[in-house]
Amino acid sequence: MTEPTTRSPGAADDASASRQHTLRERNLRLVARAIYDAAAAPRSPGAVPPSRADVATATGLTRATVSTLVDRLLVARLVTELAPVPAQRAGRPAVPLVPARRTVVGVGLEVNVDYLGVRVLDLAGDVVAERVGTGSFHDSDPAAVLARLGALASDVVAGVQADGMQVAGARLALPGLVDARTGELEVAPNLGWSSLDPVPPLGLGELPVVVANEAKLAALAELAGDVPPSFLYVSGDVGIGGGIVVDGALFLAERGWNGEIGHVVVDPAGPRCTCGAYGCLEQYAGKEAILRAAGLEADAPLDSLVALLRDDDGAAVEQARAAVVRAGQALGSALADFVNLTGVSTVVLGGVYTELEDWLRPEVEAGLADRVLAAPFAPVVVRAAVAGEHAALTGGAREVLREVVADPAAWG
Repeated sequence: MTEPTTRSPGAADDASASRQHTLRERNLRLVARAIYDAAAAPRSPGAVPPSRADVATATGLTRATVSTLVDRLLVARLVTELAPVPAQRAGRPAVPLVPARRTVVGVGLEVNVDYLGVRVLDLAGDVVAERVGTGSFHDSDPAAVLARLGALASDVVAGVQADGMQVAGARLALPGLVDARTGELEVAPNLGWSSLDPVPPLGLGELPVVVANEAKLAALAELAGDVPPSFLYVSGDVGIGGGIVVDGALFLAERGWNGEIGHVVVDPAGPRCTCGAYGCLEQYAGKEAILRAAGLEADAPLDSLVALLRDDDGAAVEQARAAVVRAGQALGSALADFVNLTGVSTVVLGGVYTELEDWLRPEVEAGLADRVLAAPFAPVVVRAAVAGEHAALTGGAREVLREVVADPAAWG
């Protein structure tokens, strides 16, 4: 005989309450997402942000429910109201809703070969604080460099907190293989770092810090611009990294180690790379490689190369142009392999490649046209990045804030 199921007093009520609580959180996410998506979308001249009624229409929720949930977002300082605008029909003026400014913020951190950076963004996408310090971090001591970045970040965080802002967390961008499951840095050849948990040396206490690859965070920064939902982002610096975005989301694969286009071999008989292999793309199209081939010092400012490229005539000009042509040819060859493997139809040139686009693009496009099997039917579009300098800092801060919007219940 089956024993009757026993139930503790109030269990049914607890389950019902739990379901109701889950529904409220889901609806709160819907409302927050509707407001933030509207803010991110292009608007025609004269268009205004959505009101409570607009959000109700967009989400399918009742106006009363939306009004209650918007009040929660206002109290949590995730959303703010603008001045009322006259209603198009008879009735009360509509009150536009927008992401709040200078309330909850996200922090982007970065260590690269020649700089350290901290950038703070608010929910409206504005940069509210930033510090970038130059240096030479080839074969550096990770503990010392990360402690220096942590001190820089602590000063910036203290400043925004003193201004009444709440810091939601940080993303640390590193130029190397970062295990997406553990957050550990496996290897960063150009820094000379390996087998490292980079968070403790920062000394940022209880501030949540997530570690990610620099190029992947920079790719995410492009999503705020006018790009298709799927593209390959190429970050050119001393090293060369890549981020594959598919349908608006970063493709990480099993461990997040994909996108290392700088170590695609373009000539097995070429020079030895910092990774130990020979003929990697970085040895032809990395920033230092281009500068050396142009007859400049490896640590020369990129502006000096651009000035040569824009000059009229002379042996130095010809050498500089030849260096960029060689880099573009190598880049086009490596990118063609990537496109053949992934099938993406848009390539975004970021990092130093953005400034060199005018001279690199013809060679890259020619390489893609020659080597991509599908090019005759669907030519690959090559375009410059729009996220600006140190894009990984922006991408990192935005990732922190994306998680805030995805879980607004945690904030009030």
